[in-house]
Amino acid sequence: MKIGSIYAAILALLFIYLSVRTIRTRRSLRISLGHAENAVMLRAIRAHANFSEYVPFALILLFLAENGGANAWFIHILGMMLVIARALHAYGVSREPETFTFRVSGMALTFSVLGFSTAYLLISATVN
Repeated sequence: MKIGSIYAAILALLFIYLSVRTIRTRRSLRISLGHAENAVMLRAIRAHANFSEYVPFALILLFLAENGGANAWFIHILGMMLVIARALHAYGVSREPETFTFRVSGMALTFSVLGFSTAYLLISATVN
């Protein structure tokens, strides 16, 4: 699981960035809980939350595929796709007005990672 660990570490750095950005936004707007109907705060919260909703599950699938014998290039491609996907999505959601192209591209890539990982796991489970 060495390859997956590289992408988990990179994604952890992005998670830290989104966390710090959310904290700084809270401080600058003086909003301790929730979003207080503030669009900037809500966007920061959702970029952070959406990341935390999708990345753990995608990484689990990535680790399972790597542990199940997937080729290194396949894991690298999925890992790179996930990093790019989550960066695009966070950027798109964070913009005011929202940049749908980045948000949609990010989600499409994220779903692709989930789908390709799942397909690999299902196929390899039925073949073995």
